[in-house]
Amino acid sequence: MTDSANDPCRNVATGDAHELSLTRVYDAPPEKVYRAWTDPALLAQWFVPQPWRISKVDHELRPGGRALVVMQDPDGNEYPNDGVFLEVVPNRKLVTTNAFTPGWQPADPQPIKMIAIVTFEPEGEGQTRYTARALHWSAADRATHEQMGFHEGWGTCADQLGALLARI
Repeated sequence: MTDSANDPCRNVATGDAHELSLTRVYDAPPEKVYRAWTDPALLAQWFVPQPWRISKVDHELRPGGRALVVMQDPDGNEYPNDGVFLEVVPNRKLVTTNAFTPGWQPADPQPIKMIAIVTFEPEGEGQTRYTARALHWSAADRATHEQMGFHEGWGTCADQLGALLARI
């Protein structure tokens, strides 16, 4: 895994008061990185920091389709994260939100409401620039997400994704 900014673990909070993001460059083509996001068996291997795990994935890869991931802590407590896909561009982009559930039912997710935008941009030979952005409804939600450990948690997951990509 490399990063053109010479810092492979760079986590970037943009100047936007509502956005948090991180970027990695993986030694894998976009199709492989996209597959790690869209194949439930692969997603379950990296999507939460260990020792947490994923107990269920229910993804319908189309705008309006369900985007459910159930996280499980080491004690067995489950935390469903339900939402919908807003945009699906195979091998290039996934956009989800927890502000709605299937059928476009408005939701009030706690502790934060957000839109996640994940892009897979070809870079170099066989590499992918992976960017994960979290857009929040308010600066307060952004601050809450950051205090909850956005950089550490999403960074750990990005590292786990890189390790998985090297194995598959």
